Amino acid sequence: MVHGLMVYDGLCGSHFGHHRDTEKFYTQVQEIILARYNKTFDWSLKAKMMGKKAIEAARVFVDETGISNSLNAEQFLEEREEMLRNLFPTSELMPGAIRLIRHLHQNGIPMCVATGSHVRHFGLKTQRHGEMFSMMHHVVLGDDPEVKQGKPSPDILLAAAKRFESGPVDPQKILVFEDAPSGVAAAKNAGMSVVMVPDPRLDSSHHNTADQVISSLLDFNPGNWGLPLFQNYLSKFQGGFWSGKKRGSGDQTIGFLFLPGHFF
Repeated sequence: MVHGLMVYDGLCGSHFGHHRDTEKFYTQVQEIILARYNKTFDWSLKAKMMGKKAIEAARVFVDETGISNSLNAEQFLEEREEMLRNLFPTSELMPGAIRLIRHLHQNGIPMCVATGSHVRHFGLKTQRHGEMFSMMHHVVLGDDPEVKQGKPSPDILLAAAKRFESGPVDPQKILVFEDAPSGVAAAKNAGMSVVMVPDPRLDSSHHNTADQVISSLLDFNPGNWGLPLFQNYLSKFQGGFWSGKKRGSGDQTIGFLFLPGHFF
């Protein structure tokens, strides 16, 4: 069974359950900024920015759009911050997020959040969802001293894996939920398994390295990962897998790392 589960910011309102919801705010604001320069914001650029630390994503934004001579990365972040401050508190949970979190919590599965968001943004995104985040053992943010590099570096995941109450967890026993290509790469670089819940507008070429791809958290079957089944799945379960082996082989998932982009 999974000992820990990690969720990136994108899944939950940019983190568990919020990711897609908060990601739309980033898109909206960035479209407004680019419109001043008669440029458009598309998903090929968004895919390069998702999951990175703010300053890293900002540099990609101004360089790829060719506006760096008019607006540098720091100025872009300052302007974007002002616009996002009023949007983040309206974040809603993704369908299936609270159901999954409650189920895992009730079954004693340790969970945590690893998100590239800094303290201020994380507080704004999660202020209406205290119940869900109270079920997380810990949260590791992008401005944590241990996180030297953003995704696709595994820094934030490896830091989160060390902070469970029982002590460091073997990365191979952690399941990560992600929506960003760089987050999937970070999980694989950390030696963890990853379920990707991508935005439907993301090119499918970015799905290839994930261990599983689902269109919604409502489609996640815990039994496939050696986790306790939802009650309505018990009669339908036909066997699961872990690391390419059938259940009963002795391999169990022992943790969840939630990378928030997926739940908001």
